[in-house]
Amino acid sequence: MALTNGITLRSATESDFPAILELAEVCFGMRYDQVEKDNIPGLFPIERAIVAVDGDRIVGHTVDRTMTVTVPGENTIRACGVSAVTVAPTHRRRGILRALYTEQHARTEAEGIPLTMFTASEGTIYGRFGYGPATVASEITIDRRKAEFRPGTPDPGGVRTATLADSQDHIREVYDRWRRLVPAGQDRPDANWNIWFGDPDRYRDGASTLFVLTHPDGYVLYRRQWRDHESVALVSEFKAVTPEAHIALWRVLLSLDLLDKIEADLVDDDPLPFLVTDPRLVRTKSRYDGLWARVMDVPAALSARTYREDLDTVLAVNDPFREAGGTFALRVRDGVAECERTDRAAEIELGIDVLSSLYFGAHRARVFAAANRIQVKDAALLRSFDTAFTGDRDPELGWFF
Repeated sequence: MALTNGITLRSATESDFPAILELAEVCFGMRYDQVEKDNIPGLFPIERAIVAVDGDRIVGHTVDRTMTVTVPGENTIRACGVSAVTVAPTHRRRGILRALYTEQHARTEAEGIPLTMFTASEGTIYGRFGYGPATVASEITIDRRKAEFRPGTPDPGGVRTATLADSQDHIREVYDRWRRLVPAGQDRPDANWNIWFGDPDRYRDGASTLFVLTHPDGYVLYRRQWRDHESVALVSEFKAVTPEAHIALWRVLLSLDLLDKIEADLVDDDPLPFLVTDPRLVRTKSRYDGLWARVMDVPAALSARTYREDLDTVLAVNDPFREAGGTFALRVRDGVAECERTDRAAEIELGIDVLSSLYFGAHRARVFAAANRIQVKDAALLRSFDTAFTGDRDPELGWFF
C-alpha cells in the first residue's frame, strides 16, 4: 500500500527484524537485552507485523498477537494485543501512524476479533482511534519499619523462599489460575516467561536480580535496591489467588530484614491498607493506566461479559476511526447480556473510547457522565447503567506488552 507521501506499507519479513528492533530502541530510548531479542519473535510473530518503508528504510512499525483475556464474570474473550507502535523521529506528522493503524485494524476486523488493547507510552494519542484507559493501578510505598498488622489478622503461613530456576513451574501455574479470575488478565506466552525468567539487566534499573517468595496459591517476584541511603524492596510481580495467600505473602514481605521500604503496585480494591494498623503508611506515589482497550465489535464484546444489574436500554456509540459504532439495544437479565443493532431511539450516547474504558469495570459511567462524555437524560437509567458495568473485583493487567 502506497501513501501519498511516497511511503509504502507492507507486511514485515524475517529480514526486517534487525531494523524493527533498531527503530524500537530509537523510539523508546532503550536497548534490548539478548534474551529479549531471542524471544521477541515468539512473543510477536514477524508475520503479524506491518512496516512503513521510505525507500529502503523502515520508518514505522506495528505488530500484534491474538490473546485470550478475562472479562467480568470470569468469562474470556479473544483480543488483539498491539505492541511496538513506532514512527521514526525523522518521519513525524506524515500520517504514518494512522496508515499503520488503519491497516492493522482492518486486519483485526477481517479476523473477527472483538477487542484490541495495548499498553500506551503516551496518553494523548490514542483516543482519536477509539481507545480508552481500561485498567488503573497505583504505585505505592510502605515503610516496613513501622508497618504492623492489625490485631486479629490471620497468619496463614505457607510461604517459602525459592530460586527463580526452581519455582518457574509454580509461578506459571499460579499465574494461569490468577488470570482466569481477574478482569483484563491475559494468557501468557512462553516467550514472555522466557524473558522474565531470563531476568534481563534492562529490567533491573540498578537493583538486584529477582528474589522469589512462593505460596501454594501465590507468588512474589521482587528486587533489592540501595537508594537515597535506604534499602528498598521493589515488587515486580505479586499474584495471589486467595485472600489467605495475599496476607501470607505480605506478612513475609513486611518481615524482611535490613529493609526500610517496599514499593509495589496496587489496584484500588487491594486490602493491604486495611490489614495494617496505620493505613497512611501505604502511600500512593503515582496512579497510572496499565491497559488501553478498544471495542471492535460492540455486540460480541458486550455479550461476552456479565453485569451486576438488570438493564434494558439503547446505546448510541460514536466511533471516530472505524465502523464499529452505531445504535445498539442492550438487554441484561441476571447478569447475562444480549446486544444487537437496532433502529430504536438511543437513550444513552457515548464514544467507543468511553465504552472501552467501562468494559473491564475500572471506571464508572457516572464519572464520565459528569465529564459530559456520556449523555443520558434519565438519572435512574444512569444509575443502573453505572452499576451494571461494575465488576466484583478491579481489573489488572496480567503482563506488560
